[in-house]
Amino acid sequence: MIPRTVFNEEHEQFRDSVRKFLEKEVAPHHAQWEKEGQVDRALWNKAGEMGFLCPQAPEAYGGLELDFGYNAIVDEEIGRTGFTGIGWGLHSDIAVPYIVNYGTDEQKDKYLRRCISGEIVTAIAMTEPGAGSDLQGVRTTAVRDGGDYILNGSKTFITNGQHADLVIVVAKTDPAAGAAGTSLLLVEADSPGFKKGTNLDKVGMKAQDTSELFFDDVRVPAGNLLGAEGQGFIYLMQELPQERLSVAISAIANAEAALGWTVDYVKERKAFGRPVASFQNTQFKLAELASECTAMRVFIDRCLELHYDRQLDVATAAKAKLLSTDFQCKLLDECVQLHGGYGYMWEYPIARAWADARVQRIYAGTNEIMKLIISREMLKDG
Repeated sequence: MIPRTVFNEEHEQFRDSVRKFLEKEVAPHHAQWEKEGQVDRALWNKAGEMGFLCPQAPEAYGGLELDFGYNAIVDEEIGRTGFTGIGWGLHSDIAVPYIVNYGTDEQKDKYLRRCISGEIVTAIAMTEPGAGSDLQGVRTTAVRDGGDYILNGSKTFITNGQHADLVIVVAKTDPAAGAAGTSLLLVEADSPGFKKGTNLDKVGMKAQDTSELFFDDVRVPAGNLLGAEGQGFIYLMQELPQERLSVAISAIANAEAALGWTVDYVKERKAFGRPVASFQNTQFKLAELASECTAMRVFIDRCLELHYDRQLDVATAAKAKLLSTDFQCKLLDECVQLHGGYGYMWEYPIARAWADARVQRIYAGTNEIMKLIISREMLKDG
């Protein structure tokens, strides 16, 4: 095992707290939450009390102002356990940083403390029925009317959609300007005209609430514009590397855990009167997967180190997301095969992980988009 150097003693103490919390507060309930389609809302408040939400938030607004390594540990522990119903990563790694980085002092003072405590759950509404990875194709509009914006449109596949109290909505404030006409608005869930659709029935991540959102002449105060008007697309491009790193971190952590589950299983399971682990095919498969897992771990840890120093560029983050999620799905498929028929049974963690992982290659920008980002960087003029 190649030693990891991205975490210090304080990080590991934090990891121990997260791990114990998940074992106590999540493990006994996650299967039921999968049936219900969402976790217990009280889990967010408990996480907030423990300091597990928004570790990077500034001290001036009640945060701990820690490095991203603490976010990474939460992502790793959720990936390791397979408790994919928990939407803390979307909240802490993706949505809240927009408020931290682009919000006014008034917006930060109004929202951040409650985001940290779990009183407010956030979501970010990018994807639309006709616009997924192509953010320039967004059709939701926000037209200025005096001191308000009038918001109209719909979003789909929105993580934390049912629980969300505050949604960052990507909308066109100037449809004729293309990407330059895109803005971000902070929309409170109780705003008149804002409706949440039913919880979507997904193939995997069944305990994660995911919804359609509808905006019908929603009046959003101009003071809830996040950052400058027309700069939304630029903000999205600046924040997406961290989102993709977050996905990569969870991918490799889940892959490592799944490999461990499979090693334990093949040692115990017998076929033709001998342990499945004794067959050469099993040994070769495990050796290949373990070797690739080690290489992937070293790469993702290096990306995390770069991100500590704010040196993780767009193309490298895209490579991390592309490689890690492709590998995660490959590994899980091989591990399901090594489990045989039991690998297809929902009661086994490997089956749930296999179903949960497939969307990793789709959200945060499809892996095909990652290839475009990487190739454009390679082919651009010097």
